[in-house]
Amino acid sequence: MFTGIIAAIGTIADIQPKGQDVRLLLNTAKLDLSDVNIGDSIAVNGVCLTAVLVKKAGFWADVSKESLALTSLANITIGSEVNLEKALTLNTRLGGHLVSGHVDALGEVIEQYDEGRSTRFWLKAPDSLAKYISSKGSICVDGVSLTVNEVDGAKFKLNIVPHTIQETVIKHYHIGSKVNLEVDVIARYLERLLLGDQAAQVSNQTQQSSAITEAFLAENGFIK
Repeated sequence: MFTGIIAAIGTIADIQPKGQDVRLLLNTAKLDLSDVNIGDSIAVNGVCLTAVLVKKAGFWADVSKESLALTSLANITIGSEVNLEKALTLNTRLGGHLVSGHVDALGEVIEQYDEGRSTRFWLKAPDSLAKYISSKGSICVDGVSLTVNEVDGAKFKLNIVPHTIQETVIKHYHIGSKVNLEVDVIARYLERLLLGDQAAQVSNQTQQSSAITEAFLAENGFIK
């Protein structure tokens, strides 16, 4: 688990194809690796990766075929900058929100403009994620815990302050940028919980999602 508070911006130093997977070497800049061991988790642009070899100034990690298919790591090149965060511990301040490092889908930056000293971004998520995104709720974008300011269908607006832009790869965003999205894990658990006993009876994920309707909520006392 992670918090969505980025500790450092790292750089892709090497990319080695391994069949349908790849192995990455990441230079971690100011990220302290003194307490990181082989097998530990580090979020790279919001993707939970396992350190398979730890060096003084970086680490190697494998990226599976599935992760390449579902995340923006498929588009990185040597020299690309990435957001880095070590897994949280029991004495870590939870400054953001609980993040699993399991990316749900790719989003796209569709609008960007300055407002005062901040920058506003409109992002488009896949329609399947729209139900998990709410105004003033939390969302993880490339590993960064952010607050949703406004929602319009599957589109949502973010307000990014100068510090966050400077300390993350958000500084490189432009219209058309593809970004890793992870919705609030609590929303996912709540959806499953609302199914009640039906959760054990439905096997198709699409059917599970469509099972929560207004009629279902009324029948189970959630709305009147």
